[in-house]
Amino acid sequence: MTVSRFHIPQLDHSPSAGQPAALRSYGWASAVPGPSLLIFGAVHGNEQSGTHAIHRWIERFESGQVRLKRGRLTMVPVANPKAFIKNEREGDRNLNRNFVPQAEPQNFEDHMVNALAPLLESHDALLDLHSYSGDGQPFAMTGPLNNTGSLEPFARQQEEEAFAKAVGLPVIVQGWLEVYEQAVKASGGALRPEHGIGTNEFMRSRGGYAITVESGSHEEPQAIEVADRCIAGVLNLLEMADVTVEPVAQYTTHHMRQVFMRQSADDRMQQDWQNFDPFRKGDLLATRADGSQILAPFDGCVIFPQADAAVNREWFYLAQTDHS
Repeated sequence: MTVSRFHIPQLDHSPSAGQPAALRSYGWASAVPGPSLLIFGAVHGNEQSGTHAIHRWIERFESGQVRLKRGRLTMVPVANPKAFIKNEREGDRNLNRNFVPQAEPQNFEDHMVNALAPLLESHDALLDLHSYSGDGQPFAMTGPLNNTGSLEPFARQQEEEAFAKAVGLPVIVQGWLEVYEQAVKASGGALRPEHGIGTNEFMRSRGGYAITVESGSHEEPQAIEVADRCIAGVLNLLEMADVTVEPVAQYTTHHMRQVFMRQSADDRMQQDWQNFDPFRKGDLLATRADGSQILAPFDGCVIFPQADAAVNREWFYLAQTDHS
């Protein structure tokens, strides 16, 4: 089938509709062996393009418009019901930080981690659908290169890269946890290593592979279409459903290399940096409160700039770019 738009009703955020103490998952299993795929929406409660797109695919499978050819598919439209009901990023805390099962859960997200972790452990691959505030272009995020190090050992780089390319977004960001470790060391104790562990990192730690998709702005209807297309792309890649998708001619991969922390409330960026804004080696990026300058150490682009970041928190990341 060719992916097409059809009406999705307005999402119901009422407590009775969201069942804030429970998760809802939808699953299909084929008699033909194959991969197991897990898809999350609304890990952050105000990021709902993935929820809309997942509901579209649930309807397609339930109506028989699409059939599962092989393997096992599980979809969780709302991974954080409390945050979703509030229509806010967090319930009690950020579910996508410190995604580590807890023997004695202290807050709502701890309970959600304990409920979601077994799903992750029982699947091969995760597609985690997000959106963002402000303007920008959609992109996919992958993890590390294959390695046997202690931080994030990994042996499924090729599968994960193919997964990221299958979603049909020409921009890929790579190497989050390695650079986040720099932020932890520079934060003076404000950040902890486990804060860098999200759904993707947990999935990799259990032998699977995963990508995050940032499908566009929270309020942009096109973000739903992007998320819809991403689901089609991975189903096509894994040969789990008969769907038609358009390939992308060229991919740009931004390899995260360095992070700068905000050291003072009087630190100032040189300009209103946006995601993927390019710079050249030696360009002035920002000025510290004491007048010292931060110059670009290489040609690249800015990633995740936060002009109003708190002191001792990540201010902006730098990445080097490859075109393929």
